[in-house]
Amino acid sequence: MDIAAKLDDIGKPAWIGLMVLAFIVFWPLGLAVLAYLIWSGRMACWRHGAGRWHGMERRWRHGRRYESGNTAFDDYRAETLKRLEEEEREFREFLDRLRQAKDKAEFDDFMRQRGRRPEGPAPEAQA
Repeated sequence: MDIAAKLDDIGKPAWIGLMVLAFIVFWPLGLAVLAYLIWSGRMACWRHGAGRWHGMERRWRHGRRYESGNTAFDDYRAETLKRLEEEEREFREFLDRLRQAKDKAEFDDFMRQRGRRPEGPAPEAQA
């Protein structure tokens, strides 16, 4: 039985160990083992389809995932996002009203203070 068959019986950890040991002993030998593993397909996860993701369809729109495949969850998520957008809009309107009230209060205070100043000629600056 040749070395490759023995390592295949042990599995991927044996091949990884051999590659690491080859890199430690002589780095070109490590590269040769790595090239052999890639060329032979022994380390390829994609050899048996897409692995655990095989058959799972992912849909994207404008860089954002919009469908999970579970219609109940998709409906819940759409409803929640709609509610959050409405709350955000209401909060922004509240902040705008708050800013307007603050600006009005500051302006009214300024006008009251301005009304208290004596109306007369401004004092002349002395040099």
